[in-house]
Formats: sequence, structure tokens, C-alpha cells
Amino acid sequence: MFITQALKRSTQLYGDRLATVCQGRERTWSEVEARVAKFAGALRKLGVENGERVAILSLNSDRYYEYFFATPWAGGVFVPINIRLAPPEVAFWLNDSGSEILLIDDRFVPILDELEGQLETVRDVIYVGEGDAPDGMRHIEDLIEAADPLEDAMRGNDDLAGLFYTGGTTGRSKGVMLSHANLVFNNMNCIHTFNYWQGMRWLHACPMFHIAGGIAIFGVTQVAGTHVIIPAYAPDLAAETIQERKITDTLLVPTMVNMLVNMPGVENFDLSSMKAMAYGASPMPEAVIRRAMEIIPDCDFYHAYGQTEAAPLVTACPPYCHVFEGEYANMYRAAGLPAVGVEVKIVDEDDNELPRGEVGEVAVRGPNIMLGYWQQPELSAEALRGGWMHSGDGGYMDERGFVFIVDRMKDMVISGGENIYSAEVEDALYQHDAIVECAVIGIPDERWGEAVHAVVRLHDDMEASAEEIIAHCHKLIAGFKCPRGVDFVTEPLPLSGAGKILKTELRKPYWEGKTKQVN
Repeated sequence: MFITQALKRSTQLYGDRLATVCQGRERTWSEVEARVAKFAGALRKLGVENGERVAILSLNSDRYYEYFFATPWAGGVFVPINIRLAPPEVAFWLNDSGSEILLIDDRFVPILDELEGQLETVRDVIYVGEGDAPDGMRHIEDLIEAADPLEDAMRGNDDLAGLFYTGGTTGRSKGVMLSHANLVFNNMNCIHTFNYWQGMRWLHACPMFHIAGGIAIFGVTQVAGTHVIIPAYAPDLAAETIQERKITDTLLVPTMVNMLVNMPGVENFDLSSMKAMAYGASPMPEAVIRRAMEIIPDCDFYHAYGQTEAAPLVTACPPYCHVFEGEYANMYRAAGLPAVGVEVKIVDEDDNELPRGEVGEVAVRGPNIMLGYWQQPELSAEALRGGWMHSGDGGYMDERGFVFIVDRMKDMVISGGENIYSAEVEDALYQHDAIVECAVIGIPDERWGEAVHAVVRLHDDMEASAEEIIAHCHKLIAGFKCPRGVDFVTEPLPLSGAGKILKTELRKPYWEGKTKQVN
């Protein structure tokens, strides 16, 4: 199994068909493969050898897409950098990975001044943005033009393909080592699970640095679909692109779906080309999925659950679960059934498998599971103990084999000895018509240890009081789970680069100067 095989197959079978669309540029599969071979040749001329790391800090682009194939073609290992990191965090990722080449676009060139003197291994910085390269920097297009096409290094199977660092919102970031076999196996799972097909037109709206974007970078290439790439997510740009390019498939996180379907004037866009939309990374509120199904009625929805350590797909909830009546009513709330070839079990603190319906930690094994954490053997051994990847997610499995995620273990609020899962409270909050966005966190409480607290943003044209919102929750969930307080904000909640709400940032004001009870 080797990543570049997907590109070669698409070129061999569909060479003259459209492969990538970005910033007005359109390229066929034959053109993309030729560019990748020369891109790889340029990397070799820069000194990249087998196993060396090549990092990228950039918004989405067709060059970013080509990087994911040119790097292994040259024998290297890709290291995509989170675009929301602060300069010291960027320096840590680059130094920890030992990256020797850094590709960067115009958006992030200014960060180089702040990184001056901090980079221990980077020897070349290459410009991959639009327009002319900054003074003293070479443009990747000039390097590609001057390079000879390189023969594929044929790295594959258990060879390291990429380092995908975890977010680093708490503690030290960990470099997840994914092999060629991990990623190719995940390709095949995605093709089967999400019904990838040769004529599909995939919108890359999620950031390409994130592994969730990787399922399409590699999987859609495997079936020779067309990649339509926008630099970054904005609901109006996504809607315009879906309409103009007749997009058929995409993956968004629930916050992105929420922004799209509740965007003023969304009904004026023709989104009827959409055949399938996957979503994941955080719970999908009922109000949002109902609205999405109303706005795009002929689209199939899939709830995908995974982790970087699993390359990433673990389970998926198919379209037949996105109903509100009958045998599968509201089953979209499940993370879904284990993907083909992936085993899932729920374990207690001693790694004993729990009976169906009991909450424990989700453990996973299969050919998709990471090699380990980069240069962290003790953490690797702990996470992979007993041959199972321990996810850190709390969940349970029902009698039919559907996995339900109740929360990240670290997002669980423990109040008065009761375990309260923030996702359940957030689902209740989202059923209030006035709420457009919310997050539930645990804050210090002298009596209970922690208290359930909600941070809420309302629709611009609607009002609601804290008392009204708390009363609303009491109608839907047990009293001890309901928020004891509500903070209102007018700006969107802070998001990670992957589109997840940064609860660590929301917690900080409440826990400052105190012994934290949650991570």
C-alpha cells in the first residue's frame, strides 16, 4: 500500500478528466501527476531524502493538495501545520518534527519574523502562495519549472507517511505517526462508507492541515473525483462554490454546517447538486441537522466519528439514521457503526469490556491505527496498550452495535459526584429557537466542586433570558444536568483550526488562580 498509487491510477484511467480546481486554475489528472513528479524533483534538489520531514503552513490550495503526493513521491514525510497556532507553537511543531523544509503562503509569511532564531532544523523556506515570492524566498512554481521529473521513491506499507500533530490546546502537542498503510486503508473505508464515486465533485472547505481533510485528499483521488478547493471556510463562499461548481460531496464540522444553513439568504443559493455531506468532530444539534435537511432536502447526511490516531475514520452513521420517526428515529445522534475492518469496544478503567449500554472509554483497533506518537514511546505504549488504541472518549455501544459518544472524557463535568456530559446539555440548549451557538463547560463551585455553565450566542433578531434558557433545559433533561448559569456573547465562539469550539479558552476566566478539576 502506497499513497501515490491513487494518483497514478487516476492518471492512467482518467488522465484527461478534471482533477483540481482552485483560484481559477483547472488541471487534469495527467497535468497533476506531471506537476507532482517535478514537485518531488524540486524537493530532492532541496536535499529531501527518504524519511525527512517537509512541513507546510498555508491556507488550502491546489499546491497544498499536490504537496501531499509530491512529498512521499520524493521519499519524504509530510507535516501539515495548524494554521491557528501562535508562533511559539509553530516553532515547537517544526522543531519537534525535525522538519527541514517549510512551505508557506502569503497569509503566513509575516510569522517568519517572529520565528527568527527559533527554528532548529528548518534549512529552506519555500513560498507556495499567490503572486511573486517575497524577497529572498523562492517560489515553488519556479522550482517546479526548473526541476526534472523524479521517479517515485515507492515508499509504502509501514513506512511513515505523515506526522499529524494533535491540537495542543492542553499540554504538549503529540505528533501522530501515520503510515502509508494506515492512510490507504482509511481511503478504502471512506470509499465504502461514504459512497465515493468517479464523477463526484468534492468541496475542500475544512482546512487541509487537519486529518478530516485528508480523507478526501487521498480518498477522492483514489476514485478520480474532482477536487474543488477554497482557501478557507466562509459560509457565503461555500454556498457560492456549491452553486457554481455543482459540488456533490463535502465534509464539514457541525459549526460550519450551522453557519451555512443559518446564513441569511441561504435559500437564494442553488445547493441542489449536493448528494452527500459528512460531518463530525463534535455533536450535531438536532435543530441544525433539521435545518440542513430542510435547506438541502435531497442530500444524504453521514455522521462520521474518528480520531487522528485512527487515520481517522472509526465509525459512521449512515443516511437511514437521519430520520425523526420509525425504527431509526434520531439515530443520527449515534457516532455510528464501526467501519469495515475496524473493531470497537467499550472498556472500563482496567480495560475490561463493558456490557452494552454502559459508559466507558472507546477503544479501537485495526489497520488504520497509528504507528504511535513521534518520539514519545511511553505515551505510545499507554495509548496502544493491549493492542487497542484508547481514544479518551467516553461512550457506549447499544444492542445493535451503534456506538454513542457521550463526551470527551476531559469535557465531562463532575458536579456533586454526578458525571454530566456537556454534549447532552448542549443538545438541549440547541433546541431553544433563539440559540445559534453554545458551549457547556464546568466552572468552580464551592458546594458541588463543579457547576454546569453555558456560554450562549443568540440569533441577531431574537432574545432570551438566562432564566428562560435554564427553564427550557429543565423540560428536556434532568435537573442536575441543567446549566446553573448562562453567559451571553455576541461574537462567534472561539474555534480551533479544525472548527471545534475551544472550551479551554472559555474555561480560563473561571479557573484562573484555582486548582483545575478539568483539562
